[in-house]
Amino acid sequence: MGSSEIKKEARSKRKRRIRKKLSGTEQRPRLSVFRSSRHIYAQVIDDTSGHTLVAASSLENAVKEHPKFDNKVTLAHFVGKLLAERAVEKGVKQVIFDRNGFLYHGRVKAVSDGAREAGLEF
Repeated sequence: MGSSEIKKEARSKRKRRIRKKLSGTEQRPRLSVFRSSRHIYAQVIDDTSGHTLVAASSLENAVKEHPKFDNKVTLAHFVGKLLAERAVEKGVKQVIFDRNGFLYHGRVKAVSDGAREAGLEF
């Protein structure tokens, strides 16, 4: 087993442990964040129906049309804002934050800060 496989397995264990306790409802859906080495993805999910209500990522045209970001953390903050604006348009005000097995700092924290700034409550 290589070191990347060990890291993936550790994250997978953390994710399962977190998801045991978290579940998004229609009134309070789950905001799930995924980060890869280059991009960041976030979506608001209603687990009772299994539907994604809104999503945003660093691959979208809205992000690409924006002037160049200083670093990946500011990009993640922008994606969080974008997601929250879309969620508020759909009538979602409160969410449960799912860090998806990642540590709550850096880009994952920046997404949540951006979402809070744009009007979502955790």
